[in-house]
Amino acid sequence: MSAATFDELKEAIAGAYPALPKQLQRIARFALDKPDELALGTVAAVAESAGVQPSAMIRFANALDYAGFSQMQQVFRGHLVERSTSYRDRIAQLRKSGRPSGEGRVLHQFVGDAIAELGQLDDSIRQADLHAAAMLLCRAERVHVLAQRRAFPIAAYLAYALGQLELRTHLLDGVGGMLANGLRGIAPRDVLVVTSFHSYSPEVVDAAVAAHRSGIAVLAITDSAFSPLKPAARVCFEIGGGSEPAFRSLVAPFCLAQALVVGVGHRLAEVAAKPRRRNGAAS
Repeated sequence: MSAATFDELKEAIAGAYPALPKQLQRIARFALDKPDELALGTVAAVAESAGVQPSAMIRFANALDYAGFSQMQQVFRGHLVERSTSYRDRIAQLRKSGRPSGEGRVLHQFVGDAIAELGQLDDSIRQADLHAAAMLLCRAERVHVLAQRRAFPIAAYLAYALGQLELRTHLLDGVGGMLANGLRGIAPRDVLVVTSFHSYSPEVVDAAVAAHRSGIAVLAITDSAFSPLKPAARVCFEIGGGSEPAFRSLVAPFCLAQALVVGVGHRLAEVAAKPRRRNGAAS
């Protein structure tokens, strides 16, 4: 039976992905990274954007138990209508003028892209996942944070900010080739926070998988339901592909990281207030 809601469709795509041919896997990534384009375009236009033949779009829909492309597209359109906001109107107007051709418009375009990414972030992150992540971090004996390459600033911020909340936090920066030693120091009641985006850092993926196999809770920030971090994560945030590969933005992951830190702060404050309430009631 074909998926009736966008959430069901996302799960169906992720489940079918490993067995799909490479061309259909490309469509799967496109569908989850750019659902609005799939919702609004013709089969030919979407196929061109995804870099495949129109017939492949129909095969992709059939692989997900839809009678055709149009039937699958209705699910994407329904999702777009549900979350349409004034931000999207602004972005639509911005994009009518095309991509910037000179330095004077580059900042304007990047700001527009960032607004679109934040809108997608707000739509895709579930409150239940934010709560679960905050509780994991609050209850951890120690928090270990790992990322490399362009994702490293996210890890550095999380290590700093969680430390400011007086959580025992360790940034696994791998300086001097000591990453393996740092990973061996993770204890069963600790939490490993990993961040990686396509193309995924092998060291980060290996660390997450090893921690998961050892029964250690893993919290992942990544960009796709197809990320190799997802199977290892107890809580996984998939924030979408974002901007063009040459200049991928960190606006959305930083916003998510800040939300996590503030959420943890609220949970810690609630825990600290409970003894005072009991004492006040007793007096």
